[in-house]
Amino acid sequence: MSELIKTLAEKLNISTTYTYMAGGGVKECTASDDLLRFLIEDMGYSAKSDEDIEKSLERLEKRRWQKAMDAIYVCRENKLCFDIVLREEEIGSNVDVFYSKEGQEDFLKLNVEFKPAEKKQDGHSAYVRLEAKILNKLKPDYYELKVKTIKGEYHSVLAVAPLQCYALDKKGKEKLFGFAMQLYSLKSKHNWGVGDFSDLKQAVELLADSGGDVIGLNPLNVLLNDYPEAASPYASISRLFLNPIYIDVENVPEYQKGDKNVAAVNAAKAKENIDYTAVYNLKIKALRAIYERFINKGNTAYAKEFAEFKDKDEGDLQRLAVFQAIAHERFLRGGRFDKAEEIELGSALGSGVNAFAKAHEKEVDFFKFLQFEADRQLRLVKKEIDKRKLVIGLYRDLPVGVSKDSAEVWSDRYLYIQRSGAGAPPDNYFPTGQKWGLGAFNPRELKERCYKPFIRILRANMKYAGAVRIDHIMGLSRLFIIPDDGQEGTYIRYNAEDMMNILALESYLNKCVVVGECIGNVEAGYTESLLKRGIYLLGVLWSERKDENGTMETPDEYEEKYFASVGTHDMPPLKAWWFGREIDTMHRLGLYTDEEMRRAYHWREHERRLLLDTLDREGVWPKDNLRHGDYMYGENYPEGMDEAVHAYMAKTKSEVFMLMPEDIFQSEKIQNLPGTDVDKYPNWRSKQVIDLEDMKDSNAYQRHINIVKKYR
Repeated sequence: MSELIKTLAEKLNISTTYTYMAGGGVKECTASDDLLRFLIEDMGYSAKSDEDIEKSLERLEKRRWQKAMDAIYVCRENKLCFDIVLREEEIGSNVDVFYSKEGQEDFLKLNVEFKPAEKKQDGHSAYVRLEAKILNKLKPDYYELKVKTIKGEYHSVLAVAPLQCYALDKKGKEKLFGFAMQLYSLKSKHNWGVGDFSDLKQAVELLADSGGDVIGLNPLNVLLNDYPEAASPYASISRLFLNPIYIDVENVPEYQKGDKNVAAVNAAKAKENIDYTAVYNLKIKALRAIYERFINKGNTAYAKEFAEFKDKDEGDLQRLAVFQAIAHERFLRGGRFDKAEEIELGSALGSGVNAFAKAHEKEVDFFKFLQFEADRQLRLVKKEIDKRKLVIGLYRDLPVGVSKDSAEVWSDRYLYIQRSGAGAPPDNYFPTGQKWGLGAFNPRELKERCYKPFIRILRANMKYAGAVRIDHIMGLSRLFIIPDDGQEGTYIRYNAEDMMNILALESYLNKCVVVGECIGNVEAGYTESLLKRGIYLLGVLWSERKDENGTMETPDEYEEKYFASVGTHDMPPLKAWWFGREIDTMHRLGLYTDEEMRRAYHWREHERRLLLDTLDREGVWPKDNLRHGDYMYGENYPEGMDEAVHAYMAKTKSEVFMLMPEDIFQSEKIQNLPGTDVDKYPNWRSKQVIDLEDMKDSNAYQRHINIVKKYR
C-alpha cells in the first residue's frame, strides 16, 4: 500500500486495515489501493496520482485554518470547550464570548478561558488556534455561540450533552416485562391482512391488563409505495416517516363501509403469508376514496387538523411527498422516465422538481395525508399508553441505514457517500460478507450540517416512544462501506464522541431510553463504553454464553442494563430453534453445504443439552409439566420447555424482559433469514399463530404470563 494514499485515507477516516471474525479466529484485511482511491474520490478528494494525493492532503491541512470556528462543537456538560482560529492581532484585544439558547434572540456573556494551541503563518498573516474552556455551567441543550473581536463576529453551535442517556424510571417496579413483536405479523379479526395501529392499541390494552410495561416493535418507517413486496422494515425510503400500511382504514374519521372490498380483504387474510401487494393496494385505494371525500367536504375539523399537520412541516414532509409522487409517476410509465426527466427529477435540486410538484399538487397532498393519518393513529396508541400508565410504552427500532433509492438520499445526495453503500465484513455466518446497499452519511458533511439530519431522524423515531433501539449501534462509530459496483469494502469512521453525545442529548430532551444492538463482531471494550453512557444492551439467550463450549450464563450473570429476550427477529423462534428449522432451510437453499449442515446439527444437539441442563439447574420447569427425558432422538418438542425458558429469562437481573408471541404460541416460522431475499425465503411475511383477540383467554398465554410475573 502506498504510504501517501494510506495517510490521505486515514485523514478522511477511511480504514486502511480492519479485522473480522471468521473460521473461529480473528483475521486481518488490508484495503487495496484501488478501493481507497475510489472511496477518497467518493468523498470529494482527488487520489488519481501521487501529485493529486499531495494536493488533497494540503487541502485537508488548510481546512481548519480557513474558517474561524467549526460549524458545531459537541461537548459533555462537565467539559464545555471549543476552539477558534483568529488573526494574531485579534488576540491582543478583548475576545468576548456570548451564548443564546437555540431559537432565542437574547445573548448572555460567558466566562471563557483561552489557551494558544497552534500557530500558522500564511504569507504576511499569522493565525493562532485558541482552545477555549467555558467556565460557566450550562444545562444540556443546543446553544448558539457568538465570539466578538475587534475584527468582527464569529458564530457556531454548541451542543451540551448530559453525561448519560435518559435513565429508565421504573416507577417503583423492580423488573419490567413486555412483548417484542413485529407489527405487520399480528393477526386480528378486524385487520385487512397486516397488523395495524388499532391492533397495536389492542396489544397495549392486553399488555396493561397482564401487568406489562413495554412493547418492542419492528421499524415503522415508510417503504416504497409502488413496490409493496419490498417489505424489509430495515430498508425504508425515509426514517422520518411512517409506513401507511399500518393505518387502520376503518378507523379513519371519513371512512365508509363501501371503501372496503370485503371479498378481497378476506382473500388476503386467508393466505398463509402476508400478501403485501394485495393488502397495500386495497388500503391505498380505500384511502384515496376517503381523501377525495374529505377534501371535497371543505372546512371540517378533520380537514383543519390535516392543515395544521402540514403547517408544522419544515420541508421534510414536502420532500417525501414529492419524491413519492415522482416515483409513482415513473411507475405508471412502466418504471422509467426519458433521459431529460431523469436529470430534471433525479434529486430534490433537479430543475424540474418544483414544476412537477405544482403540476401534481393533489397527488403530493395525498401522500402527505397518508403521513397525517398514520401519525394520528400512532398518537392514539400513545394516548392509550399514557392512560394505562405503562412505564415505557413503545420501544421503537431505528435502522442503521436507509435505502439508496430513498427520499432521504434523493432529498440530499451530498449528505451521503455517493457511489457506495453500507454492508458488513465477512464473519462465521457470511464468509463473503453482506452487501446491504444502504445509504451512509458522509462523516464530514454530516458535521458541516451540525448533525441536523441525524438529529431529525432520532427525534422522529423517539416520537411517541419511551425507548428506542439503535440497530447496529456500532454504526455511529464506524460503518463497513462497499462500492456499488464492487465486492471489496472497508470501514469509514464517524466522530463517535460527537455521535454518542448527540444521542445522549436527544435521549435526554425526548425522555427516551436508548438500547444499543451490538450482537456479532464487537470491538473490545465497546459494550462497556455503552453501559457507561447509560445505554442499555440486548441480552439474547442464544448470545449470552460464557465460553467456547456454549455454556449459558446464570440469571445472576446477566447485566441489569439489558433488554433481555430469548431471540430476535433474525433468529428462529424457540420451537423452530429446537428442531433446527433454519439449518434445514439454509441447506435447502444452498447456503449450507452437506458438511456445514452436519456440523450445525451436531452443535445444535450440544446446545439443546446445555439448555435442558441449565433449566434443570435453575429449577424453572413448571411443576405440573416437569422434564420427562432428554428429548433428543425422535421425540417431540419438550412440553413445558418454553415456559421454563421464559421463567429462566424472567429470573435474570435484567431490568426489562421481552417475550415474543412466536415463543408463547410455538410458531416454527422464522421472521427473517439473514442473507436471503424474498425469492428464496418469505422474509417479513410470517403471521402470528393466533388472533390478537384470542390471546388473553388462551391457556398458553395465561401460563406464560403467570410464570413471568412470578419472577418480575
